[in-house]
Amino acid sequence: MSIEVAKTAGFCFGVNRAVQMVYDLIEAGESICTLGPIIHNPQLVEELAEKGVEAIASPEEAAGRKVVIRSHGVAQSVYDEIAALGLSCVDATCPFVAKIHQIVAQDYGPEGLVLIAGDVSHPEVQAIYGHCKGDYAVIADAAELVEFMEKHPNLPKKRVILVAQTTLNVKEWANIVKSLKKVCTNAEIFDTICSATMRRQQEAESLAAKVDRMIVVGGRHSSNTGKLFDICSRHCPTVWVETAAELRAEDFAGVDTLGITAGASTPARIIKEVQKTMSDILTDDLSFEEMLNLSFKSTYTGEKVTGVVTSVAPNEVAVDIGTKHAGYIPLSELTDDPAAKATDLVQKGDKLDLIVLRVNDVEGTVMLSKKRLDAIAGFEKIAEACESGEVLEGVVTEVVRGGVLVLTNGVKVFIPASQATRSRNDNLEDLLKQPVRFKILEYNRQRRRAVGSIRAVLKDEKKALENQFWESVEVGKVYHGKVKSLTDYGAFVDLGGVDGMIHISELSWSKIKHPSQVVSVGDEVEVYVKDIDPEKKKISLGYKKAEDNPWEILKKNYEVGSVVEAKIVSLTQFGAFAQIIPGVDGLIHISQISNERINKPSDVLKVGDVVKVKITEIDFDKKRISLSIKALLNDEAEEAADAE
Repeated sequence: MSIEVAKTAGFCFGVNRAVQMVYDLIEAGESICTLGPIIHNPQLVEELAEKGVEAIASPEEAAGRKVVIRSHGVAQSVYDEIAALGLSCVDATCPFVAKIHQIVAQDYGPEGLVLIAGDVSHPEVQAIYGHCKGDYAVIADAAELVEFMEKHPNLPKKRVILVAQTTLNVKEWANIVKSLKKVCTNAEIFDTICSATMRRQQEAESLAAKVDRMIVVGGRHSSNTGKLFDICSRHCPTVWVETAAELRAEDFAGVDTLGITAGASTPARIIKEVQKTMSDILTDDLSFEEMLNLSFKSTYTGEKVTGVVTSVAPNEVAVDIGTKHAGYIPLSELTDDPAAKATDLVQKGDKLDLIVLRVNDVEGTVMLSKKRLDAIAGFEKIAEACESGEVLEGVVTEVVRGGVLVLTNGVKVFIPASQATRSRNDNLEDLLKQPVRFKILEYNRQRRRAVGSIRAVLKDEKKALENQFWESVEVGKVYHGKVKSLTDYGAFVDLGGVDGMIHISELSWSKIKHPSQVVSVGDEVEVYVKDIDPEKKKISLGYKKAEDNPWEILKKNYEVGSVVEAKIVSLTQFGAFAQIIPGVDGLIHISQISNERINKPSDVLKVGDVVKVKITEIDFDKKRISLSIKALLNDEAEEAADAE
């Protein structure tokens, strides 16, 4: 087995500075106490206690000693209390945290709101909002931010300032920023995540992606250590220990490559102890006593067993595997679905094929997993699919850097961004929780990792649809399609694997300046094939219907001699054009506007006027219509004369 230790594991700048300040004070003979644990590492805090450095809960407990403010910082009210008590104070607040205090302590006015991304129970976050002078809110993640924004619809009107806990997960910060920008476009965003935290998380993720197992070393109350554990767990089985004493040989059975990282508050000596202990575990021969004890074990890590469900609880399932051990399956080892309930998946009496994860002979328990055994079988399916080219089905469970993860047959398959969608411009987030079909491009049986392609399936499906389309297409055939894109000269329509174009002249019987006046991207439209070019794979489509032809409507409803109301649409030197119905205009010659002689049409008419006219001539071939106001005036005069 090979062991690789992350380069950035261990003390960060802020932690190292705080610890060194305490040791300097001890060497100087100062009587000191720390306001809370100087860092989140119980071993170092215990070591300081042995040197007489007590961690106190409030300044009142200082009893005249010099107070050291820990690396997480404290609220402004605590500084005020220390001053009021007349205590001597040494500020070991991390400079990166102090920078956040300066940002939030500004007066942003009555409409200002400081948003703090982080863990509301963490002392660093409590110190940050303790410096706010106005309204503030703490949100843990993007989902909590969205919920907050829904409850505060007036948020876009406020002056919003966003900061982050220095140890916040980098990916979660990106999600928070993205969600906030959708609603508050003018938000003032300060990326206050410590650069060391970012490097540590990136390095841990990179290391976890290439080893069989990870060890994360750090205090159980350390926020940044917890985030490292979460990040590594997404890529490989991960063990979290505070010291080397917690390492168990059975946790690393069958492991070929091991990675070690540590939180920012983990002393270097503890990291070295973990590394040495792992080396000893891997190289030392078992003693006769150890081998004898192993021979009495009724099961072992990695063994495949069959268990019968004896009871089902919300968070775990109890099983009988036929040994002296009490078997249990944590919900997380039963399924990858965080919303699933154990009671919906198994029932008492069910027989399950399982794999042993951990044996505890002292407590008489054995931890089992169903999903990992399913994954082993599922991986064989993946290997077969890679060889045969079979299309697999799965659900996108996570969007990660560079692509997405798809769960199929209990195995997570990585789909690179370049292989996840039809177009590189498509949003990967749209795939989240969606069922997809994909092919396996490559796999690594030893590491049980596979790379797939959704695009390959989409490409094959598109090709099949194209072939089917060209086999059946003919001029005049009607299709229902979706408008895919618009240009100045027409609209492109997806007919189901093949695109056709509606020229702008075919969109409307009336003259239009742009296709968007008739259709929009995404519209469902009914079209018919006007022309086909099989060699160039081009299809011309028709959209406007013959029955909607305004000249056909005119022919049905109007004839020479009809009197209609027409709207003046334009004026010329020789007359006025008036709209009879949309798409059909007629000419009122200047001589037909009035019984009296006029110099120009604008002396009598203006654009927009609605006038009564008589249709005096229709030429359907040339699409010309002659109209007359004068004829109506003459008719009215004759009727008046007859009446006398």
